[in-house]
Amino acid sequence: MYRLLIADDEALEREGLEWIIARMLPNTFQIIHAENGRTAIERAEEHRPHIVLMDVNMPGIQGLDAIREIKSNLPETKFVLVTAYDYFAYAKEALSLGVKEYLVKPAKREQIVLTLQQLIQELEQEKRKRSDELELRHKLSQLMPLAENELAMMFMVDTVTYTDIMQLSEWLSFSLEQGCAIVIAFPEQVQTENKQKTYDTIRSFVKTRVANSIVSSLIDRHMAIFLNKASFRTDEDWKEAVNALGEELCALAARQLEVDLLIGIGQTRSNADGLRKSYFEAVFASNYYNEYGNVCHFDELRQGTGHSVSSGEMKLTQAETVPEAYVLSAMQRIREQREQQTQTVLDRAKIYIQERFTEDLSLEEVADSVHLNPHYFSKIFKQQVGTTFIDFVTALRIDKAKSLMATGLLSLKEVCFEVGYNDPNYFSRVFKKVTGVTPSDYRGQTK
Repeated sequence: MYRLLIADDEALEREGLEWIIARMLPNTFQIIHAENGRTAIERAEEHRPHIVLMDVNMPGIQGLDAIREIKSNLPETKFVLVTAYDYFAYAKEALSLGVKEYLVKPAKREQIVLTLQQLIQELEQEKRKRSDELELRHKLSQLMPLAENELAMMFMVDTVTYTDIMQLSEWLSFSLEQGCAIVIAFPEQVQTENKQKTYDTIRSFVKTRVANSIVSSLIDRHMAIFLNKASFRTDEDWKEAVNALGEELCALAARQLEVDLLIGIGQTRSNADGLRKSYFEAVFASNYYNEYGNVCHFDELRQGTGHSVSSGEMKLTQAETVPEAYVLSAMQRIREQREQQTQTVLDRAKIYIQERFTEDLSLEEVADSVHLNPHYFSKIFKQQVGTTFIDFVTALRIDKAKSLMATGLLSLKEVCFEVGYNDPNYFSRVFKKVTGVTPSDYRGQTK
């Protein structure tokens, strides 16, 4: 039910409008009265009407002034100007206030109803638009972690082209100019039931603390965070912020997850290749917690040796060998997990199809049942099942038709409807295309 505010200094006018509206549009409006501009403003603040019928001339605050005040607080409200005078004298100002409709007293009931119906239609369209926008934002919020994880994987394992990284980083508004990697290592294998909580807790904290960041998924017992330096004015501010984030993550994990984190921080580097190298450095640094505490910088390891990396006293070259091997191994496990997840999704989809193939079933409906984009679902269905969605459904229907014809209990027309076809001629063509014979010939062969 919509809320309608009628503002007019003549009670007879208000009551007349209410009577017409209640009679012509029953159960559509909750009607609120206001006898002057000031009351209209107060009632609007209290009831937040969807539509306001505003008289132009009232004692005290005039109609246009009241509209201006109400609109400043309720910008989505629809206004209809009610006047006994020439509307054009108010047209310019009324248009500037967003008033699109007007009624000249005494207004015919048909005009009143038509005006309100048009405004209801506008309100419904805006409601659907807001709902669609919220749904889109909801889906986008679900996709963002996936997109971030994909970009993180690109930094961690060099399996894609540079162009892909550029496109995805641009879409995520993550500059590749300068940044560093942080690796969060868990001392023991994270329990399966705690993985989601662990990931959600850390990702939420990082996003709250540093908006311009990329967070990977939880791989075995470590996560990667990629930070962007662009928003920091000085090197000191940047280093302090990175250090603080590492320490805060340790405190957060101890407090909420009851685990002891080990954090490695790579050097600040440029471009995608630099961030990948920073990631390997961070993985390497996370192994030196005994000497350097729970948070260790790769820079500290370099400075602690007193020699160049090539000296090898602390085997810093491992930062580009051992971590990469570890990450590649973890990535292989992720690929296997993704394949298993894909297979599980397809198993659910096939069960859904097998239960409903005799109905008017669409690819979009099945894709929605397993929460996948229809285009992507169609692609992986063909890859994994070896046939298209349509051919899979058709095969089920034809097999069902064969078994029904074998019983001899139903006519061919009844069989057609029973397996999900509405047109017997179309059913006959499909049956012949699949089996090589018409339904009549097939039935004759089975007798």
